[in-house]
Amino acid sequence: MATEDVFRAILVTKGRKTGKSHSVMLRAVKYNGKIYFSRHRPDGDWFQNAIANPRVIIKYNNSTHAGTAKQVKDEKIASKISELKYPGEDRAKEKRVAIEITLDEL
Repeated sequence: MATEDVFRAILVTKGRKTGKSHSVMLRAVKYNGKIYFSRHRPDGDWFQNAIANPRVIIKYNNSTHAGTAKQVKDEKIASKISELKYPGEDRAKEKRVAIEITLDEL
């Protein structure tokens, strides 16, 4: 795995209640041409916002990318994302929820 496959990014979602932009710095995983973000439970604002309003912005490497989010339903992919996100760590084995971002074509 290349080091650029796991990186820090700012995920910008639209608030499901306020409609305002909500930015959060997260560890992201690039896998099979998609970008993934994950967490323990689906109770985080950024996670719920992305499900409610799937149009998102991702900022990394001094660039901004628009995309569409969807919740990962395939447990094998969610597990793979955890392995890539936390290589060699015990928490890589923990069950997590994830969203998959498909970036817009240029």
